[in-house]
Amino acid sequence: MRTEARPGMVRLVPSPVFLLATMRSGSTLLRCLLDSHSEIRAPHELHLEGLRVDAPSSYAELAMDRLGLSQEDLQFLLWDRILQLELSRAGASVLVEKTPAHLTIWEQLHRCWPQARYIFLLRHPESVLDSLAELSPQIGRDALAGAVAGQAHQLEEARRCLTGETVRYEELIAQPAAVLRRLCRYLDLEWQPGMLDYGRFDHGPLEMYLGDYAEKIRSGRVLPGRPLPAGEVHPALAEISRCWGYP
Repeated sequence: MRTEARPGMVRLVPSPVFLLATMRSGSTLLRCLLDSHSEIRAPHELHLEGLRVDAPSSYAELAMDRLGLSQEDLQFLLWDRILQLELSRAGASVLVEKTPAHLTIWEQLHRCWPQARYIFLLRHPESVLDSLAELSPQIGRDALAGAVAGQAHQLEEARRCLTGETVRYEELIAQPAAVLRRLCRYLDLEWQPGMLDYGRFDHGPLEMYLGDYAEKIRSGRVLPGRPLPAGEVHPALAEISRCWGYP
């Protein structure tokens, strides 16, 4: 999938990296590991999908129209400035952003940044469901399975249309050094062994709505994950589980 940038719309951050993943798939762990590299800034979830740019007056609308700027153009300028601000604050060269809700706007992200790079993080869909069920026991398992399936299919659509590097959560947990070495090569960066000890670095707030905030992520170490599901997966997750090569 190729998209040409609009003439004159030069980005302050021309090639950001977007970590696309479903909820409860280990994206906070991976972003903390990447954020431990001296050249990478991987902030908490930025929720660009929730930001809106508006021209409430007819005068402002007319002025922007004469500049050739659509509402989407203005929104993209805001997104780009936020990423550039994070990079400049950290003194880093690579911006990695991860927000699971961005699966709903991946096409817009690609229009904004035609040169963006992507990391696709997969996890067994039934394990995602189990983790969600523990976190939100008040919600029925069928409803949660539907939400997981929806995000997983969005992620698979992005994988089909975009070029990037695919990582499995299970591989990340079992062989974190090997995975991080591969990602560093993909990002044209040198591997730094200190990335594994992510607890030594400040990764910003670990709180609700900005990523995982449980004790496991606060340990600062890569800890073993839950065993792969032994039985049948939920019917809503069967197709995507097969697609991703999970039994």
